[in-house]
Amino acid sequence: MSTSPMQELAGALRNHGLVRFYEHFAARFADVHLKELTLTAVGRRRAMTTSGRELVNFGFDSFLGLDQHPRVKKAVMRGVRKWGTQFGASRAFASAAVNVEAEEKIACWLGTEAAVLFPSVTLANVGALPGLVTSQDVLVLDQFAHNSMQEGAKIAKANSVRIATFAHNDPADLERVLQSLQPYRCAVLAIDGVYSMSGAVARMVELNEVAKRHHAVLFIDDAHATGVIGEQGRGTVLQALGSYDNTLVVGCLSKACSVFGAFVGCTREMRQLIKMCSSTYIFGGPVPPPYLEGVCEVIDLLQSDEYPKLRGQLDRNIARMAAGLNRLGLVVLGGETPIMTVLIGDEETALRAGKFVFERGYYIQSVTFPAVPYHQGVLRIQINANHRPAAIDGLLSALAELQQTMPLPRIEHTRVKVNFGSDMLAVA
Repeated sequence: MSTSPMQELAGALRNHGLVRFYEHFAARFADVHLKELTLTAVGRRRAMTTSGRELVNFGFDSFLGLDQHPRVKKAVMRGVRKWGTQFGASRAFASAAVNVEAEEKIACWLGTEAAVLFPSVTLANVGALPGLVTSQDVLVLDQFAHNSMQEGAKIAKANSVRIATFAHNDPADLERVLQSLQPYRCAVLAIDGVYSMSGAVARMVELNEVAKRHHAVLFIDDAHATGVIGEQGRGTVLQALGSYDNTLVVGCLSKACSVFGAFVGCTREMRQLIKMCSSTYIFGGPVPPPYLEGVCEVIDLLQSDEYPKLRGQLDRNIARMAAGLNRLGLVVLGGETPIMTVLIGDEETALRAGKFVFERGYYIQSVTFPAVPYHQGVLRIQINANHRPAAIDGLLSALAELQQTMPLPRIEHTRVKVNFGSDMLAVA
């Protein structure tokens, strides 16, 4: 029997090395990989229910716990009553008034002249980033820049833009790369404010000094810092640099802010140019208005007397978890932000470690190749403001028990050569 075109396509995809790897692991570790969980309920104290059992969720990124905040939920419901469920036009044609209001509120809170909303950070990075450069320009990325910026760079490369990378968080290597690319008209440097796997913070001051010497602008994906770093949760940029004079900053509204969408903070001039040059802005749909009402409410919360209380609880939880992990002697990356990563080892050990903790009532993410290098799997812990101290202590107890059942890397035996970003880890 001859195969159909669809079957031929599926067969071709199954020959892809990464697909073969995924399918091999899915079959070999079907009982432990925990990659396709279905949740049937969530609770205010990070409770989650899956397959009829309740666990404490340390795997999701609602860092401030605003996904269950009554003011935010009421705002979204208010938006449904006022606007319906969707606004059916590209923003190139029309915008809901609440969209304009949300952008004005974000700019005022962030401290930029203007802001442009996108439905997600990924759509901002794959739309705005390649739209900023042409064949006369260069686009330079930190080697661990988030996958969405790397995808944006592929689009720019297809448009004849020269693309280069520099060693992770290394100003000296950035200087070398920019010098090697001369001459160019303009340069854009793409970095993360906080690297999503390790929680490492960019060396922004030194990187910006190099950028300005070489007539380059920083494009900073600050998704994992929005709401949880800096005064009123403004992120890493203003805290590190004191201004946005040489930066375009991408913030996230679906992590700590727990609503929907992303923004680019910029000047008024750049706002208009980004709108004209970003394919995902022109040809994509907008953030649904009910969530825009939620965005406005969250921005108000970030500027309210309640925010220091939420942030204080989050910071205390981060400190409690970091201290406990250090007492266990584990190899931990992060500790300044809500993301903490524990080095485990080979893929099977990392998956079984995640399942071990799962069986004791705690969900954390087991991350393996290709998100991190081969045989350098990790457990990725995400702390929330509404985790109870007892839940943190319980997870630490489960990890201590894990140490007794399988050999884990210990800090006194391991030299961490560099922190890892969203895609890579290097340990000696």
